[in-house]
Amino acid sequence: MIFREATRQDLPAVLALLADEDTVLDPASLVVGEAHERAFAAIGADPRNEMLVLTDGPSRTGEAAEADKADEVVLGCLQLTYIPGLGRDGQERALVEAVRIRADRRGSGLGAELMRLATERARARGCGLVQLTSSKRRTAAHRFYERLGFARSHEGFKLHLES
Repeated sequence: MIFREATRQDLPAVLALLADEDTVLDPASLVVGEAHERAFAAIGADPRNEMLVLTDGPSRTGEAAEADKADEVVLGCLQLTYIPGLGRDGQERALVEAVRIRADRRGSGLGAELMRLATERARARGCGLVQLTSSKRRTAAHRFYERLGFARSHEGFKLHLES
């Protein structure tokens, strides 16, 4: 397994994971729109944001690794956003979003590994807290996060803004 920052080449696979969490979609069947391109570019350009993937690729470096990326299968993804704040003695916190594991690979420990690696990344950056929200409908995801040690400590609110 390889845990790395997503490249533009990974974008269709990431969108496939986000489009339907219960089915394995062929990334080639999805249209990568202009808004997706802009958002992916903005994440990559922002030092406080990372789109990360877990792939089945071999652990190589250099030119061999670049050549192997074409054959890698994206098994999971998440976005990490680092938020500065005055609380917790000025420590950053890491916000985890868009956590997905391919439907046909769930239950194999990949989600726990993806979250472990993301948490370690946040810890190495000096974050004092990792937080996330999850749709109330995703009860299996809630049990998963609780098994990893996440606590239901707050009630979340969202306001959708219409364009």
